[in-house]
Amino acid sequence: MNKTDFTDLDGKVLRVFLTILEESSVSKAADRLGVTQSAISHTLSKLRQVLGDPLFVRSGQGLTPTERALSLKEPVQQVLDGMRALTEERPFDPQSEELSIQIATNDMPRELIFPRLLRDVRAEGVRLKLGFIPSGVPDPDLLRSDRCQLMLTPLPPDGPDIFQKRVLSSPLMIFFDGNRRAPPDSWQSYCETEHVEVRFADGRSSRAVMRGVDQTQIRSPTVSLPHFNAIPSFVKGSDLISTDTALMKHGPLAALDCAPLPFACEPVSIYMVWHQRSANDPAHRWLRDRIEIIASTLQA
Repeated sequence: MNKTDFTDLDGKVLRVFLTILEESSVSKAADRLGVTQSAISHTLSKLRQVLGDPLFVRSGQGLTPTERALSLKEPVQQVLDGMRALTEERPFDPQSEELSIQIATNDMPRELIFPRLLRDVRAEGVRLKLGFIPSGVPDPDLLRSDRCQLMLTPLPPDGPDIFQKRVLSSPLMIFFDGNRRAPPDSWQSYCETEHVEVRFADGRSSRAVMRGVDQTQIRSPTVSLPHFNAIPSFVKGSDLISTDTALMKHGPLAALDCAPLPFACEPVSIYMVWHQRSANDPAHRWLRDRIEIIASTLQA
């Protein structure tokens, strides 16, 4: 009989297990850990396969742990404490080595976070080199193949070897030229307005972040562009609009006016995503911490 290798139980998986155990809910565990519900569900499926037990069963609006899950709480916590002890004393001095990292992201996270990050760390004497590739709607193979070591994206890929953490959340806004027009003031007028959108190399649209609305009613784009930076050139002096996160006002769309959507739409979250090979690397942890610090100031 084939059994899944117990070494598939890494620290990320064990942490998810304890969080579900404490929250009795996949959605609450996802919110607490700053990841998507699908990522939590994927990890739970992996745990069930490795341990050969359902671990949690549905009960009303939540999850009830099995006897096996309850018996694992203390041993799992001890394992996590031991893993933490392995890395706490590892020496790491960012001034002592040159750091080079390839990052997959689109215009907004790249322009809002990384220029400031580079200025800050170079002022501290850190030799950091950054390379960027467009993420579009990202594929986890970018991380698995080491084409990049980090992603910042609103559409994080899932996988048992993929780690993620939410770093930003922003409502969607309408961007327009206030000298030419007022923003649409209803769902109907929004759907009828000509607009600009970004279409990525794989053919998918930036509209993928619009959740909770019937996009089939929205007029097809008048202009499709490969990058967010190109949007202002088309919107300025025209009646076109673009729908993007409010954070774009501090980045690629700073030259445009903006207004709230005239209908309900979920805010967009930006996730930091990395491969398990980088999870405990002290240099990568240091860089992720610096990114989170800058993201927290933007969120504020």
